[in-house]
Amino acid sequence: MKISRRDALKISAATVAATALSACTKEEIKPPKKVQLPTSFLPFPKTASPRVVVVGGGWSGLSLAKQLKIEAPQAEVILVEQRFEFVSCPMSNLWLVDKIDLEFLTHDYLQGARENNYTYFQASVYGIDKEAKILKTTNGDIEYDYLALAPGIDYDYSFWTDDKVLENRLRNEYPAAFKPGSEHMTLREKILNFKGGNFIFTVPGGNYRCLPAPYERACMVADYFKSKGIKAKVILLDENNDITIKEHGFHTAMKELYSDYLEYVPNAKIEEIDLDKKVVTTEFDEFSFEDASFYPHVRGGKLLEMLGFAKDTIYNKMEANIDPFTYEVIGEENIFVSGDARPMGFSKSGNTSNTEAKYVARLIAGKINKGPKIQWETPVTVCISLVSIKPERGIFIHSEYAYNKKVGQFEFATPVTDEIWKGEHGEKNAAGAYDWAKAMYTDMFN
Repeated sequence: MKISRRDALKISAATVAATALSACTKEEIKPPKKVQLPTSFLPFPKTASPRVVVVGGGWSGLSLAKQLKIEAPQAEVILVEQRFEFVSCPMSNLWLVDKIDLEFLTHDYLQGARENNYTYFQASVYGIDKEAKILKTTNGDIEYDYLALAPGIDYDYSFWTDDKVLENRLRNEYPAAFKPGSEHMTLREKILNFKGGNFIFTVPGGNYRCLPAPYERACMVADYFKSKGIKAKVILLDENNDITIKEHGFHTAMKELYSDYLEYVPNAKIEEIDLDKKVVTTEFDEFSFEDASFYPHVRGGKLLEMLGFAKDTIYNKMEANIDPFTYEVIGEENIFVSGDARPMGFSKSGNTSNTEAKYVARLIAGKINKGPKIQWETPVTVCISLVSIKPERGIFIHSEYAYNKKVGQFEFATPVTDEIWKGEHGEKNAAGAYDWAKAMYTDMFN
């Protein structure tokens, strides 16, 4: 009887299996020895210089890394960021309506690192060994002497739903676009290709990222629809009982410029979102929509929770558990948190994060240099919001902060607002937005 090659292979496999089984009956199988995987260190040789690792390449992280090299030039500074390029959230509302190019918002991490003498390392952080002072990233482990975390915000949909399927649909089909990148691209395509009907935007409660931005965005989109002659209405559902900042300027612009294109609805706490029927139900009404962008509550970046440095605050869930004056994580020495993940009631805006980060950099440099105690410095909020694009007109606020001991919170200190958007005055305000952005980009990257 001839045996084919295929049958021979089958017989050979069966013989091997039988031999292995026979061997098992003679000797008890022993579990394999536990292998200790080596720590994967990055190619950053440890030197005598103190090493500061900054996690997060947003406005806070970039400003912190640069200022550290100014305050403590002997320190080795490594900026860990998961993105490959920087895209600015401030000024992005103008890109959504095709007023500025994406190039204006996009900047080079490598350029910032080269020109400011620190190291940019592209990776995501997934863990920490606090005793050994090792940060674990997707591209290897990094030893540190000081750690500064600037993870920004994440979204918190729990106020609307505990249905993860619905949450995932909201994230992917109707993104908030307050975290730069793909979300903005999706929203821009929605706006530029909108054919008509109701377009819903939302304003969350709590201390959300960039208080005036949802109102500015509603005005920009209403102006765009109006200029294109699209039969559309922007419906802005605000969970708060009124516009949260620069209310006079926004109210008058909405009333005088967009009465037929923009409907502002305060006290609009959302109870249900039906994406199949395209209906939003609030405590008092229902709103149908053809398209939408749902901005939920925000929370601290999930990295803080993963590393065990988060707590719920009076503003939001899972923000940084830090000393509000020294920015050090409670119970952890030489680990700091800066930027929009902070638990204080500062505006979650670019200028605030930039100025705050410079103070945190001085705190860390003070430890490195063993200098005198650094006195607390207030962040500075500067925000120019456009209310129209044809012509460009804007309104303005500048504020610092002070600590109210009676209530145990930080509050606006001597805010200065300019809410006149009409005429040349408003046009000068709008022009100032571009000058401010250019100056801030230069400050962070050059």
